[in-house]
Amino acid sequence: MMPDWLTATDLKILLPMLALHLAVGTGVGVVHFRAVAESAKALTGGGSVWWVIALIVGRLVLTGAVLAVAALEGAPQLIAVAAGLLVGRFIVMRQAREAQ
Repeated sequence: MMPDWLTATDLKILLPMLALHLAVGTGVGVVHFRAVAESAKALTGGGSVWWVIALIVGRLVLTGAVLAVAALEGAPQLIAVAAGLLVGRFIVMRQAREAQ
């Protein structure tokens, strides 16, 4: 049974919005964790320190901005984005495991 404050109209709006937030979180998670992998490769392979710094700052700014906007939208949206980040991590880790 739904709570009194949650109507069917609210669910019609909320569920697609949460799916969109999950997709955005997944995309940001994939970018974030690929940047982590690229940073590690550059550090261990003798890459440019400035490239590594740019990757670190870029991924933290992107991830932080998306999480901050989601937090301003509400707890369900923030949870959906955070879950998407975890899905993105899973995708990148699976791709890395398959590449070995």
